[in-house]
Amino acid sequence: MSQWHHARGGWGQGRAFSGRSSAKKKRGNHVPERWKDYLPVGQRMPGTRFIAFKVPLKKSFEKNLAPEERFSPLDLFNKIQKQNEELGLIIDLTYTHRYYKPEDLPETIPYLKIYTIGHQVPDDDTIFKFKCAVNEFLKENTDNDKLIGVHCTHGLNRTGYLICRYLIDVQGMRPDDAIELFNRCRGHCLERQNYIEDLQKGPIRKKFSQNQNVYQRGHVPPPGPPGEDYSQRRYSWNVKPNASQAAQNTVWYPGSYYRLSYPTYCGWTE
Repeated sequence: MSQWHHARGGWGQGRAFSGRSSAKKKRGNHVPERWKDYLPVGQRMPGTRFIAFKVPLKKSFEKNLAPEERFSPLDLFNKIQKQNEELGLIIDLTYTHRYYKPEDLPETIPYLKIYTIGHQVPDDDTIFKFKCAVNEFLKENTDNDKLIGVHCTHGLNRTGYLICRYLIDVQGMRPDDAIELFNRCRGHCLERQNYIEDLQKGPIRKKFSQNQNVYQRGHVPPPGPPGEDYSQRRYSWNVKPNASQAAQNTVWYPGSYYRLSYPTYCGWTE
């Protein structure tokens, strides 16, 4: 399940989720387990456009963190800038919306949400969506050197798996080389043995084409986390290959806040 958003209105100027109980709000400010143990941002992976980082946390989490532990969406962009790099896309693999909202990001940064369940190897549909998003971004950004920022909760296992899977399947990199490159640039090593074994010994996922234009499925995707109402709706996955076609098919995305203005777009549309 995926959603494209294009944030608008600057930093943090958006609508809040409604209908949450006080208990849920309290739980929503709980810092993810082991989140403090990981470096906020890795380094750019040489020869690629990828950079991995842990999930940035919105302002409401700050009371549970010492100043030196905080890592917000604003901190993310400051840290990327200090590396003399620039983000061109954020791919969020977390299985919740509680950590930050798309409108917490600058209006110029496209944001893609791909719900990815932790601990288990991502299924072929999730892998396809990730490859599609990366490929479309690269095709539309040949005239610049902007990066694709990828994160899950810790920016390590789901993130590392999908980045490495792309490098292996699409760019032909040897599995051990892809894993070593990711580990070195993230500053932490992939931890989950089932992910590592699938990358090293699993089949190359062929459900992807450089010329893929439209892929649709008329089914209900796996539900998102409990309480995320719009995760229960019916969606289809769409890829629009050019700006004029996208302009003719402007869509409001379920659960999204703002209209996408990205030249080539993918997303779950209702």
